[in-house]
Order: sequence, then structure tokens, then C-alpha cells
Amino acid sequence: MERLVILGGGESGAGTAILGKQKGYEVFVSDKDKIKDKYKDVLTHFGIDWEEGGHSEEKILNADLVMKSPGIPDKVPLVQKLAANKIPIISEIEFAGRYTDATIIGITGSNGKTTTTMLIHHILKQAGYSVGMAGNIGDSFAKMVAESTYEYYVLEISSFQLDGITKFRPHIGVLTNITPDHLDRYEYDFQKYIASKFRITMNQTKEDHFIYDADDEVIVDYLLKHPIQAKLLPFSLEVEGEQGTHIRDKHFVIKTEQGTMEMTSDSLALEGKHNLKNTMAAITAAKLVGIRKETIRESIQNFQGAAHRLEKVLKIHHVQYINDSKATNVNATYYALDSMSTPTVWIVGGLDKGNDYKVLMPLVREKVKAIICLGMDNTKLRQTFQNAVDIFVETYAMSEAIKVAYKIAERGDTVLLSPACASFDLFKNYEDRGNQFKEAIKNL
Repeated sequence: MERLVILGGGESGAGTAILGKQKGYEVFVSDKDKIKDKYKDVLTHFGIDWEEGGHSEEKILNADLVMKSPGIPDKVPLVQKLAANKIPIISEIEFAGRYTDATIIGITGSNGKTTTTMLIHHILKQAGYSVGMAGNIGDSFAKMVAESTYEYYVLEISSFQLDGITKFRPHIGVLTNITPDHLDRYEYDFQKYIASKFRITMNQTKEDHFIYDADDEVIVDYLLKHPIQAKLLPFSLEVEGEQGTHIRDKHFVIKTEQGTMEMTSDSLALEGKHNLKNTMAAITAAKLVGIRKETIRESIQNFQGAAHRLEKVLKIHHVQYINDSKATNVNATYYALDSMSTPTVWIVGGLDKGNDYKVLMPLVREKVKAIICLGMDNTKLRQTFQNAVDIFVETYAMSEAIKVAYKIAERGDTVLLSPACASFDLFKNYEDRGNQFKEAIKNL
């Protein structure tokens, strides 16, 4: 019996354990921190051996296969030892992909992947397809493969998950964009991060499709230097290609080998230029799997976006409050500010990931009337923006930030939480930050 060792007892770890057990592996789960009770219950229920609060090397280094959770960096000594012992280390996406014949649509990118994943899943579901959504979002892919028989999977895939694939091959790969993010995991080398994102297409053949943003210079440049096997379907707001999706006279024009389809780009449920692009990626994928135009059109009109992503919370005294807590990098915040059409009170800050805020300066000068910092250390924000706006305030709790925003905002303004930073200095995660924002507004 082959021994499968799983490092990390979270969603992907527990899911892989269930599938591994089902497929006849001897499974052992090890987590250096505490495992949440809900996952412990699952492991115990399936009779799976586990440990928490540290790793027992002797129980790990005898593995035939290791599934490493995406949060664990490759440079951890235990992972280095496994590699030195030539024990294969894979991600959950790779493991689960080996046990399903479903058609896989895989979405990656620095920003927009959650929205695009949810939108593709929504369209397929509306069309009556048998479809599951997993990966970096919602349930574990491995758990789904163990418990369901979907014909399609729509997977949101992070670069960390792609780093652990060997044979994983989506029939449709989507790359929304590439901007510097998580560079601490890639030795601060942007080229390594780019190569990681492109792993989504590394096993694709000419039977498969690759959908990407043709306006993204980083992607276009990489493709010129590294041609790929899959059929290319670019989407663009600027140029019309032989294949792919673009906009002409407020209409989406989608060209695939099955022919051309046109439909109006008015009345989208999602606002902002970036969401036009997310929608283009999604409808291209939907057309490839044969969904009717009417269904696609209805789906993109009635879609509810991701929580904490430009989420309209409440209007109070004609001031709109928007929760964009999921904007954990500068590029995501750039999109948010770009889609603002009213004077904006911007709540920003948190744990800085080596951010360069200067790219936001033109948008700040044009749209932002006041900045409220919400973080333990706001030095960099202060140095960049203090002289660019009339009002610059530093706060250290969400309730305080909202009270200040409420005082500053006038009729017709927008209060936007779009932090451009990680949340771990003051909050558990970006959901916690977003939920506290919503709660504080309701308490006004």
C-alpha cells in the first residue's frame, strides 16, 4: 500500500485525505499548527491518522507521495528534506486531477480569478450543466472528486497550487492578468512568478484552449518568447484578433472555431473595466463548451459578484459604502479606484507586501477627496499620499475608520474600503476585515 503524507490539515489537506483513503492509500496528515475541529472530525470519521502542533519527521520521510498545502513555502527545511530524498511533492489540484475524467476549466491570474471562476460556474449552472466549483475558492477539489460525479469542474488556481503540478491539464485554461504579487515566495523575481502562472498551460495540447488578456504586455511578451501548444483565444478591449473576444460598438464579439457570436455588452451585473475583462474571459469559455447565447446573456446580467469584491454595502444619507476588502494588492485597488465615478473617501492600509503605491497617484488626484489609513504602520502611505489629498487621517480600528469616513463624506460621495494590503496586522483575514467594515456601517 502506497503511503500518502499530507502537509497541512486545512480544506485542501482534509479533502486530499478523503480522496487518498478512497483510492487505497495509507494516509497520514501532519500540521505544524492546530487543525480546526471541523477538519479533525472529518479525519477521525474516515479513520485517517493525523498529528498537529509539529511534524514527526520519521512519519513523513517514509512517504511515497506528499501533498503539500499551498500555504507552505518550498524553502521550509522539511520540504527541502523531502525533495533531497526524491519523494514527489504535489499540490491538491494535481492529486485530484488524476482521479477525474471531467472537463476542467482552470482559471489563474493575479486579479479577477475569483470573479471569473464564479461567473463561468454561474453560466454553466444556469445552462443546466453538471458542474462543480473548487480550488482556491469554496470546497476542496479533491473532496469533490471523492464525493461527486460532475461532468465539468471550474477551478480557481493560485500560483502556489500550479507550482505543485506535474500532469494536471485543464481543457480550457484562463489567465486573467499578471502583476507583481506574492513576490516574497518567488525570491523577488517577477520572471519566476510569471513562469509559475504559465504552468496552467504546460500540459495542454492542441486539443485544448488558452484564454488570456491580450492587453496585458507581460502575458503577450511571455507568449512571444515561449510559444504554447493550446489554441490561443485572446480577449481585448483594444484590438480585434482572428480568434477570441473583443468589443465592437458596445457588443461582445466572440470568435472561436465554431463560428462567431455577438451580444450586447450593456447591462452587465458587474461594473468597471476590469469586470468587462473578467466577463470576456468567462463568455469565451462558455462559448467553447457550447452554451447558447441567450443563456450566456441572461447569466452575465443576473450574476451576483464575489463577496468583499467591490461589494455595495449600504447607502446612508446618499453616500454609497463599498467593501473591496479582497483588494489585497495595489493592482486590485487600481481597478477599484478606476471604477469610481463619484468623489471617494478611500480607506487603505494593512500589512504591506512590498507595495509601490505611486502607480495609484493619478487616480488618487482625480478621484479621492480623503484618505483614511487603517493599519499598524502607515508610514509608506503617508509619504506617498499625504500631500496629494486635502484630508489624510490615520486610524487603527475599523469602527474608528468608519466614524471618520461618516464625518467626511458628503451627499453623492462614495466610501471605499480597498486596502491594497494584506489584513493580518489588524484582522484574521480579508473576510474578517470586510465583515467588520459591514458591521461598523450598520452600527452608524
